Amino acid sequence: MNTTFDFEKPIADLLQQIDKVKQVAEKTKVDVSATVAELEARVEQTKQQIYSNLSGWQNVQISRHPERPYTLSYIEMMCDDFIELHGDRTVKDDKAIVGGFASIGGQTVMVIGHQKGTNTKMRQYRNFGMANPEGYRKALRLMKLAEKFNKPVVTFIDTPGAYPGLEAEERGQGEAIARNLLEMSVLRVPVLCFIVGEGASGGALGIGIGDRVYMLEHTWYSVISPESCSSILWRSWDFKEKAADCLKLTAHDMFDNKLIDGIIKEPLGGAHHNPEEMAKTIQNKITEDLKELLSRDIDEVISERIDKFCAMGVVVES
Repeated sequence: MNTTFDFEKPIADLLQQIDKVKQVAEKTKVDVSATVAELEARVEQTKQQIYSNLSGWQNVQISRHPERPYTLSYIEMMCDDFIELHGDRTVKDDKAIVGGFASIGGQTVMVIGHQKGTNTKMRQYRNFGMANPEGYRKALRLMKLAEKFNKPVVTFIDTPGAYPGLEAEERGQGEAIARNLLEMSVLRVPVLCFIVGEGASGGALGIGIGDRVYMLEHTWYSVISPESCSSILWRSWDFKEKAADCLKLTAHDMFDNKLIDGIIKEPLGGAHHNPEEMAKTIQNKITEDLKELLSRDIDEVISERIDKFCAMGVVVES
């Protein structure tokens, strides 16, 4: 693992010890298997201890790990016959959102998701996963196409937010996201949404209205990022850790507040430690949920979808 966060230092130190012991063994031809086994056991124990007690900010850090799989990685690992579709038929093809028809476990679906990029050049090409209005309009075009052919929609959410540039506002960023919320609420096919990294503000919500909304264990979902919240409330980014705790943005916070339908456990240490296992877990959840949703009357499914989102944020004072 190339990127190591501060809270992961005890793990990195133990792994370094294991490497040193193995190097000594190679030079001296001494049997160190017992020592290595003991150190490996301590690594596993330390991982369990650290990753089961992460703060809000530490979860945010893991969700941004540069080695985490993005939408195209998941598509490659779990989909057959993916055919990418481009453009919103109005402005251009927004590279921050990808989508197209694919087969998952024998079921044809429309897959749509944010794509960040795996290196500096690709991140610039993908605009760091921040979609313009044409990205959300492309997503809506693909959803309506899925509806036309009666195919379920699966979305992968991973964005630091919708692009806040002047040109995005000129082309109607707010309207594009608002229209997606309206149209997804009444889309006449099952919709599954997975937050696989960052879920920031309207940028995430623009493809996040679904019959089932899941968060991976080490992801976050909030109206604002901890850094931006800190800069507004404290006029500085120095309080981002405190802001992350106050925002209650972790998967467990969101589930406790009934804002998502479930939490999908990640491999120990995060999805980037075992992307294939993570993809398989998501694929199984998609297959399981679609089997149930496709067997039901679509009007009943839509009614439940609308009721679920209308109930969010309702406070009853006694």
